[in-house]
Amino acid sequence: MKNSKGHLSYLLELNIAMVFISTSGALGRYVDLPVPVIIAIRAILAFFFLFLYCKWKGISLKVASKDRLPIILSGVLIALHWLLYFYALKWSNVAIGMLALFTYPVITSFLEPLMLKTKLQMIHWFLGFLVLCGIYFLAPDFNMESSYTLAVLVGLLSALAYALRNIILKTKVSTYNGSMLMCYQSAIAGLLLFPALFFTDLELIISQWHGLVALGLITTAIGHTLFLNCFKHFSVTTVSILSSVQPVYGILIGALFLSEIPSWTTIFGGILILTSVVIESFRSYK
Repeated sequence: MKNSKGHLSYLLELNIAMVFISTSGALGRYVDLPVPVIIAIRAILAFFFLFLYCKWKGISLKVASKDRLPIILSGVLIALHWLLYFYALKWSNVAIGMLALFTYPVITSFLEPLMLKTKLQMIHWFLGFLVLCGIYFLAPDFNMESSYTLAVLVGLLSALAYALRNIILKTKVSTYNGSMLMCYQSAIAGLLLFPALFFTDLELIISQWHGLVALGLITTAIGHTLFLNCFKHFSVTTVSILSSVQPVYGILIGALFLSEIPSWTTIFGGILILTSVVIESFRSYK
């Protein structure tokens, strides 16, 4: 059984990962480039940073033949997730984009028992429902007949891709280093989207270098590596529900840097999400 000090350190690591990853919302809105170009450069920069880090730390990049297909598939899924998520951000705002994505804990709670043959726990259904209630109050005024409809739909598809990627990698994080796994995923995503760079003016890309470097280093290389490492200590569903605090962080960052001030209903929704995080923290500790 994990001691209390170790458990708290794992929860702290997860929350630090969430803060880093939460910068994706504000950065996705800030960088003024076509979405495929943003994701291609984000992935390429993340691969560069992670490759250097693995070499510096002496982390092996060797992959067993039986694990190549799952890692390749996870790279395709992360590329799809990033693309759809950033389209949701571009077509709406930080709150709607992030909240549509954060249906993925609920999706995970359904998929994990089916794919990993784990026991279905009723508490996860309840906490998933609590998160959905929080999402409703965070964005109660969006109209499905408005321009936000497409953003919500692609956000849900992004959530599905994210949930599948996390479940696939759950079985690999005990074997491979998180930085190494993220290095390969970034390489695959960058390779898939590299052709998009030929259709964008180089000077325009250079003018956005601050946001692109932040996406590649802070959001992806650091944030997602820490996030993958959390799977060593918690189930995929537990990590998914605990990480539901990410929209709260993201909305706060959006309010600070983009002046997208949340309403009182948004604050109430955030409280519901944080409640689910606290409940799952104590439950996972026991």
